[in-house]
Amino acid sequence: MLKSYLPALVFLLLGIGIGTVFTHANSLLGPKRPMGMKREPYESGLPSDVQKSFRFGISFYLIAMLFILFDIEVVFLYPVALKLEMFGVFALVEMVVFVVLLLVALVFVWRRGALEWK
Repeated sequence: MLKSYLPALVFLLLGIGIGTVFTHANSLLGPKRPMGMKREPYESGLPSDVQKSFRFGISFYLIAMLFILFDIEVVFLYPVALKLEMFGVFALVEMVVFVVLLLVALVFVWRRGALEWK
């Protein structure tokens, strides 16, 4: 029983060990000159001098939602691709219809200019 878990255990211990070694090596060998700008928070690609009242443009949210929408298709395609022989031709046709619908949606969004960064 332990023999089947041994590779996973070795992999886990190696990962923890290498992570620990690199973290300590960075703290020992890395530069220790923190300047004012390095101490400032930097999130979402915006400098820290941006006020809390700053508003993102709608194109930021629209592109984020479109990315999520078109990226999720992989979640649906992957299991069917793994078991395509078991599901048969019906699943293949369904996946082709699914991808064609996504392509139609992508062309529609592209033609409407939603992918243009303004």
